[in-house]
Amino acid sequence: MDPLGARSQFVDIQTLPTWQQQLGGEGQNSLMDQSDSLLSLQAFPSPFPFRADINRKIILFTGHVSLLNCTAVVNTSNESLTDKNPVSDSIHQLAGPELRDELLKLKGCRTGEAKLTKGFNLAARFIIHTVGPKYKAKYRTAAESSLYSCYRNIMQLAAEQSMTSVGFCVVTTTKRAYPLEDATHIAFRTVRRFLENHGNSIETVVFTVSEAEEPVYNKLLPLYFPRSDEEEKFCLPLIPADIGNSEGEPVVPERQIRITEKPGSLEDEYEEESLELDLGQVGTHAFARMEGDVDKQRKLILQGQMSEAAMQKQHQRNYSRWLCRARAEDLSDIAALKALYQTGVDMCGRTVMVVVGRNIPVTLIDLEKALLYFIHVMDHITVKEYVMVYFHTLTGEHNHLNSDFLKNLYDIVDMKYKRNLKAFYFVHPAFRSKVSAWFFTTFSVSGLKEKVRYLDSLQQLFTCIKPEQIDIPPFVLEYDARMNGPYNPSEASNL
Repeated sequence: MDPLGARSQFVDIQTLPTWQQQLGGEGQNSLMDQSDSLLSLQAFPSPFPFRADINRKIILFTGHVSLLNCTAVVNTSNESLTDKNPVSDSIHQLAGPELRDELLKLKGCRTGEAKLTKGFNLAARFIIHTVGPKYKAKYRTAAESSLYSCYRNIMQLAAEQSMTSVGFCVVTTTKRAYPLEDATHIAFRTVRRFLENHGNSIETVVFTVSEAEEPVYNKLLPLYFPRSDEEEKFCLPLIPADIGNSEGEPVVPERQIRITEKPGSLEDEYEEESLELDLGQVGTHAFARMEGDVDKQRKLILQGQMSEAAMQKQHQRNYSRWLCRARAEDLSDIAALKALYQTGVDMCGRTVMVVVGRNIPVTLIDLEKALLYFIHVMDHITVKEYVMVYFHTLTGEHNHLNSDFLKNLYDIVDMKYKRNLKAFYFVHPAFRSKVSAWFFTTFSVSGLKEKVRYLDSLQQLFTCIKPEQIDIPPFVLEYDARMNGPYNPSEASNL
């Protein structure tokens, strides 16, 4: 109820029945009416076994996703984030005009990506925007992969941001012509696999549908989320042959690397001919043939005999391997630290990334996972100009990353990180940290020293970044007010 006593239009997801609680509804009865011949395949275990713990996280809701009080709701749009469709129109109407202004700062969203904004006037705290693929039968494989990426990236973003609940709309719209039933199979299996493998922190997933979409969702939900052992058995013959890999991602046989068990035999008297024949089965692409002798390339690098272009190619290949690992690994524990996050833009319109030193428990975390998380978060940010703000406020010895780790990070990251970083604001530095930073930027890395700015107060920071454009931890604000006095906008404008 709102303060005036009127009933709120928003929906409390705690009042909605979970999928497990709906056992015995129409969906179950229709399954029990299937022919007994469907039971002939029960010798095979189901790829989606009965899991009551997962089913308790699933809710099917008929209505508008914009009304849910989830941590985040999903908006489906186009590449410019200006699409007109029932889901998007409802979200914009309730969120208010501020959402439109916020979307302009995102500068679009590619198909399959997911981007985050505030929820503004919605009951949800955040909105996750994604772009579903346009469907053409000729390019079905590409469309399936893109739609999988939509759902996977949404779930990944929710886990990284420590969200407890996500409200999904049907990502595909009628404009994009994706067959609803095909799209629903991909949605269910992707969410199911994510909850199995990485979803411990996510408590609720709400699938929101219209009345026209509800029958399809009710029909297919038992296939991927059976609510009893009996329902699992009845659904097994109805599960499609193509269920993707262990993450639900579509598998394209033509793209798989095929390596024979024993390519070549030293005992063969025609070993060279045999080896050539076997290598032909490995493949002719760059990865299969490793693009030359890797050890020889490394030796040439050490001897200073490899060209700059070859060294850049080697570095790019190494970074790509790190990026692939970062996208595949569960990094939700690192994300929960809130030590690295994106905020607004600076006075020049450049993206601002924040690092909170006190939130980095160096002695307790896996530093390799921290490096992977940094790469995962920063890869798409660094394609354009950006700045970083590092709050050194109240950090202790256990929060200080050593120079070897920082040097390793600097050596691994792609060239775009270094080229597009325009400023590094070091807020509340101690004398010792200034000395350490000077040694590091002078002797360990090149090109960074002139980008570092030491700021003793938030007043100085606000001359570069407006206060409303940066989310500052409360303890930083309290420390700055205690040391430098309360913030005075007129003083900041005179600096």
